[in-house]
Amino acid sequence: MGVSMSSDQRSRNIILTGFMGSGKSTVGVLLAEILVKEFVDTDSMIEQIHGPIPEIFKSEGEEAFRQYEREISEQLELKENLVIATGGKLLLDQTNVKLLGANGRIFCLSAPIDQIIERILKEGRSKRPLLDSKDFEERLAEIYSQRVALYSVFEQVDTAGRTPSEIAAEISNRLLPEEK
Repeated sequence: MGVSMSSDQRSRNIILTGFMGSGKSTVGVLLAEILVKEFVDTDSMIEQIHGPIPEIFKSEGEEAFRQYEREISEQLELKENLVIATGGKLLLDQTNVKLLGANGRIFCLSAPIDQIIERILKEGRSKRPLLDSKDFEERLAEIYSQRVALYSVFEQVDTAGRTPSEIAAEISNRLLPEEK
């Protein structure tokens, strides 16, 4: 079921960014299948090397985690033919944008805050160290409002009320005209 691509286009990476809970990893796996590319998740890569993200935040702090994100971005800059799901803040660092964007097309998955809250509650908050507060919904809305304008510089994909398969298909369809 893969899409036919020229060898030049095939080597470019597809990068997914967006707020936590926007569906980057879920959509990324499906998109990689459609495009016959390898899927990688930057948070999973960090966890394989440094351990669980909540533990990194607790023992080393957010600054250390952001440095690990930069190191992963440097590694991925040299790779091709990937679908990359990034951590929610990774591409808010301009160095990471330059590293990953040099050989890839960036899409931002967006959703309204109420759907983000619903998704995060469904999957559990324990994996989200930035939400370690008593009033997590208020904290989430605060972080969301800080980031939403920053995400607007990327090509937007609205995920509201849509299945991961529909979202992956839309991204794939957006790529087709460029690949002919």
